[in-house]
Amino acid sequence: MSPAVSRRDTAMSIGEVIALLSPDFPDVSVSKIRLWESEGLVEPARTPSGYRKFSHQDVERLRYAMTLQRDRFWPLRKIRDHLDAVSRGAEELVNGTSGLRAAPEPADDDSAAASRVDALRGGGPVRLSAAELCARARIDPDELDALVGFGLLLPTGSGWYDANALAIATAAAELAGFGIEARHLRAFRTAADREVGLVEQVVSPLRSGRSATSRARADDTAQEITAVALRLHAALVRAGLVRAGLA
Repeated sequence: MSPAVSRRDTAMSIGEVIALLSPDFPDVSVSKIRLWESEGLVEPARTPSGYRKFSHQDVERLRYAMTLQRDRFWPLRKIRDHLDAVSRGAEELVNGTSGLRAAPEPADDDSAAASRVDALRGGGPVRLSAAELCARARIDPDELDALVGFGLLLPTGSGWYDANALAIATAAAELAGFGIEARHLRAFRTAADREVGLVEQVVSPLRSGRSATSRARADDTAQEITAVALRLHAALVRAGLVRAGLA
């Protein structure tokens, strides 16, 4: 295999993509890839002269999409909508696709799977609608409304929810199983706001510098303080449980 094909960071021609995919998909062809491009399943870059150049992410999207078509008989429109949802973090990869081949370089199973997920996600931010958030966190719309109403969740101006919102909603759903409702969680919101205020007091002077180094130092400091604050919070809760005879 040529270095151009084996390196993940090298843009590939359509012929090289076919060479990678044909062992698993013998019917792959230039016309098929062009059709899938026209359907929005993959968007390769173009050289100034108009030639297509495919990335590792493009190849993994095609491999995954072709697997869904071959093994699940999904139509192209359903595959396209699913890939869009995966790229936004709204849906997980379909069960049974873990056998997809990783990129052609040595990697253990865990790192190969992580690489594949990263390629399909595209590295973009999580962006969920209210309905998608409810589905991912396993909450109903009334529970979502309660979390928003009590200030635990805040959608963007366009109505999307991010990865932090998903983590909060998921944790709230788990606590609800113990009878702890959204209204009971306001204390967590208040405590978090106070901790954020403390971090801002320390970091704001560092951010006043105009250089990139100053901003990077401020970001690192904020991360370090946050990590220590989380450890302190966990230790205080454990100590309180011990005093109450609950741990």
